[in-house]
Amino acid sequence: MSVFHSGNFSAPDAARAGAAEGAAALIAESRKARTDKTWIVTDGSVGMEAQGIAVAEAVGLPFTLKRVRPKGAMRLMPAPFQILLPPKALLRATASSDALEPPWPRLIISIGRRSVPMALAIKRLSGAYALHIQNPKVPARLFDLVAAPAHDNFEGPNVITTFGAVHGVTPERLAEAGNQFAPRIADLPHPRIAVLLGGESQAFSFPPETATGFGAKLAIVARETGGSLLITPSRRTRTDTLEALAQAIAGVPHFVWDGKGDNPYFAFLSLADAIVVTEDSVNMVTEAAGTGKPVYVQALPGRSTRLSRFHALMRERGATRPFEGRLESWRYVPINDTEVVASHIREALGLESKA
Repeated sequence: MSVFHSGNFSAPDAARAGAAEGAAALIAESRKARTDKTWIVTDGSVGMEAQGIAVAEAVGLPFTLKRVRPKGAMRLMPAPFQILLPPKALLRATASSDALEPPWPRLIISIGRRSVPMALAIKRLSGAYALHIQNPKVPARLFDLVAAPAHDNFEGPNVITTFGAVHGVTPERLAEAGNQFAPRIADLPHPRIAVLLGGESQAFSFPPETATGFGAKLAIVARETGGSLLITPSRRTRTDTLEALAQAIAGVPHFVWDGKGDNPYFAFLSLADAIVVTEDSVNMVTEAAGTGKPVYVQALPGRSTRLSRFHALMRERGATRPFEGRLESWRYVPINDTEVVASHIREALGLESKA
């Protein structure tokens, strides 16, 4: 905030008037900071942050990321017990990428169970409206709104059930990304197949030998259709896994993002005729299904009951099919529940449209 000094400060009345105006300006600035701000509270996971940002952008209020984690002895305490602590004590025992102090936000968006205690502490201190994304593993009534995917099996009066993950895939974003990147792959033939790679997780593995077999199937499809491959790894993709896949597709037209510069992820979604995604990521599968294009899911070694439910629902919705080494064409309504969640928040906050 800028402070401008003017006038003659020698007169007591002028001094009092100036002080009053200054106080009013500070109050107004504080109110504006609160009114215009969203805090996205996460444990720093990229996938979780992407969901929070997608909702914040859809609501239309400026946002700040707060990457939080318990410190000291607090790390040993389960999250359901952490929420029983006094809010100020909990926040003092929390490490954060940005200060957890006034001016408080108007809206809190938290994602993942590790962020739940901190988000609730901030809510109790600030009175801000609080949305949690995914199953919070605590009673839904502690939040103003919960957006939980159908495969979480979490219900309540204030729970919106979403189809997969909320995300920021919109026609406008895809068009912009595609237009910017199109010249770099202008020579690659259609059909273009975007390949979104995940990696190691608690439930799945993606070793080089799996990548070799996967790459062989992709190469066959590219040869049989006369098409090309657009491949982008994630942070969880092992280097040797990406190298094995790149070697397997060496004989067909392709583009593999090497990790330099901005990830062409949205550009690939925009420019592809079909999309293949590894099964380990709910985010990537749902984002791919946000395009309305055919989405194939590549199986990986491992198993997750929760993700099995998710993939079954996506197949039932008609959005995805297992990747079996061939291309087909089908239609479905693009999947994106982000605006549904955002509209509930805007109504609760009295925002008729995006700020």
